[in-house]
Amino acid sequence: MKEVSKITVIVGSDHAGFTYKGEILSHLEALGYLTRDVGTHNYHPVDYPDIANNLAEAMRDLTAVKGILICGSGVGVCITINKYRGIRAGVCHDAYSAHQGVEHDDMNVLCLGQRIVGMELAKEIVQKFIEAEFSHAPRHQRRLDKILSIERQNLL
Repeated sequence: MKEVSKITVIVGSDHAGFTYKGEILSHLEALGYLTRDVGTHNYHPVDYPDIANNLAEAMRDLTAVKGILICGSGVGVCITINKYRGIRAGVCHDAYSAHQGVEHDDMNVLCLGQRIVGMELAKEIVQKFIEAEFSHAPRHQRRLDKILSIERQNLL
């Protein structure tokens, strides 16, 4: 396997996203990315906040990392993961939002809904998210700095 990136992609899902999690992990590994699976590991019902917590803890432990969370709609995991300091997550069900969220907003967690998008589109969304980099354009950096200031003022 040829390594194409030094980033690690952490992937987690609840039971409603379990099928996609396996497919996405395989897709990322085939592209040469390092991956880490933070659960769930079967179809038994699990609460998505627990999986989001696993991902947040894993992201705290690593540098040069992006995360992907999958549930039925993508909304529950997105709400939860955005409660953690340093996380900027978005629900993306199209490729444009996936790369634009990174390029303009420094999004570091992608949230997907297994019940919303087909598998091939999900793979395209994931690839656009992983390949994108924050632009550091002055207007984007200024906005990110404001987001980080808000985060510091409202520590959870």
